[in-house]
Amino acid sequence: MSRNWHHGNAAEDGSETRGWLLGHFIDPAEGGVRSTKDLEVKWGTHPAGDKRPEWTTDDQRTTMLLLVEGHFRLHLTEGTVDLAKQGDYAVWGPGIDHSWEAITDAVVVTVRWPSASN
Repeated sequence: MSRNWHHGNAAEDGSETRGWLLGHFIDPAEGGVRSTKDLEVKWGTHPAGDKRPEWTTDDQRTTMLLLVEGHFRLHLTEGTVDLAKQGDYAVWGPGIDHSWEAITDAVVVTVRWPSASN
């Protein structure tokens, strides 16, 4: 039986999963309570100039992106959002495509729900 609690470091725990800390893709045998189909949580550390040039398309989940530090630009099919003040965030729903870029060194937290394999 897997443990029903966990503590750790976001950068270390997400190192093998591109920063993702919670979600369906975490092995229940290793991640225990971190393995869930309810949501996904990511700790993203991005150096200035880092970007996702390709767009994530046709995602059918809801996503929240929260700025911890730095300046981060989010491109949505609905427009562009600059997250520049600690605590700035954006939420978008199913069917809205996105890409992003780090204007300065930036740390962001991403939450998506539900967590589902496609």
